[in-house]
Amino acid sequence: MSPPAPEPADRHTFRFEPGERLPAFFAFALYFCVLGGYFCLRPVRDTIGTILGRQRVSDLFGYTLLASLAIVPVYGWLCTKLRRQTFLPWIYGGMTIFLLGCAWIFSSHQENNTTVAESFYVAISVVNLFLVSVMWSFLLELFTAGQTRRLFGFIAAGGTTGALFGPYLTSLIVDDVGNAGVLCLGAGFFSAAILLQRLLLRASAAAPWRNDPAAAQQRSQPIGGNPFAGVLLVLKSPYLMAIALYVLGISAINTFLYFDQLDLLAKTYPDPKERTAVLAQIDTTVQALTVLLQVFATGRIASRWGLGVLLTVVPITMIFGMGTLAAMHTFVALVTVIIIRRVGEYAFVRPGREMLYGSLPAETKYKAKNFVDVPVYRGGDWLTTKLSNLDWKGMPTALIGAGIAVLWLGVGWWLGRRGEHRTADTAKSA
Repeated sequence: MSPPAPEPADRHTFRFEPGERLPAFFAFALYFCVLGGYFCLRPVRDTIGTILGRQRVSDLFGYTLLASLAIVPVYGWLCTKLRRQTFLPWIYGGMTIFLLGCAWIFSSHQENNTTVAESFYVAISVVNLFLVSVMWSFLLELFTAGQTRRLFGFIAAGGTTGALFGPYLTSLIVDDVGNAGVLCLGAGFFSAAILLQRLLLRASAAAPWRNDPAAAQQRSQPIGGNPFAGVLLVLKSPYLMAIALYVLGISAINTFLYFDQLDLLAKTYPDPKERTAVLAQIDTTVQALTVLLQVFATGRIASRWGLGVLLTVVPITMIFGMGTLAAMHTFVALVTVIIIRRVGEYAFVRPGREMLYGSLPAETKYKAKNFVDVPVYRGGDWLTTKLSNLDWKGMPTALIGAGIAVLWLGVGWWLGRRGEHRTADTAKSA
């Protein structure tokens, strides 16, 4: 008897089932453009942050929170009026126009104006979360809960590849085209995202898991409901409240590290151009490590050990990382902790968080998820800035961060167990 034919390499590596390959690759490319577009802009934003200084950036976090809250009713109203399939084209088209407008302002030599710089900082800080949140809402409705475990690691790798490629392009062109040219580059990424979303819809329309005419008809309609339903859904559901608390943990640790970075980076590298170069090197390191884990580890961990591992591995490392910073507050130690946190968040936490919504209704995936991803996250930023500015009688703020990481770990463990139960219940009722 001849030996069995070997499995195709891509099926073994990425675990594609029949009909999944083309939609997964278009989703990969879509996320590549979304994060590529944002990350080519981020060095501009973060350099502005180092120039403005810690205190002013802390104040801007309050404005960022207010802007995030202002998005909730606008986005909720759009959900009630627009077909879900048209969300991304409208939103990414709006982002393209916004960036081209900013490029025109920057080209008029207004980028050194403090008001312009601060407005740009706030706007980018809001829209980056919003753009990513809406894209994941769209993907959660496109793929089944079971597929999210296998495919979201691969799809997330598309975003990481874009996040690696975007800053690299920025570094190549910024000397020649300036910041205005970089903004035009970002606009190009988001224009390409519109096309890729249409191709993804077309590729998935004939997929075997989307052959229910009633479900297809429902997906083609507006979600309807109350524009503020996302807030109400979160407040009524212990499960969604736990997700919100988990996101607050992510935000708190990130903000503690971000303000440490602002201080130590400015002290270590007085020249703003050196700071931009260092930030770009950190981004490159993070994205290169992340893409390897997303492609080869995330899906396997989720399928074999479950959501609990994805949601708890980073809180565990941050307990030790923040403790290390409390004992050894150096730039090298800080960069090490930042890289570990960001790699873990992009490779494990972000896909894991999205999987938590896999079995929930469409209104929850769009409205409640967006409320958690944007206003709740930015609210965590603002609260953490207030905590870090308090007088702790000589106690290192990193120890406060370690305590928050312990609570974050507990919430992640609980969510992992509940998420597994919800997925199992959905599979039984299917």
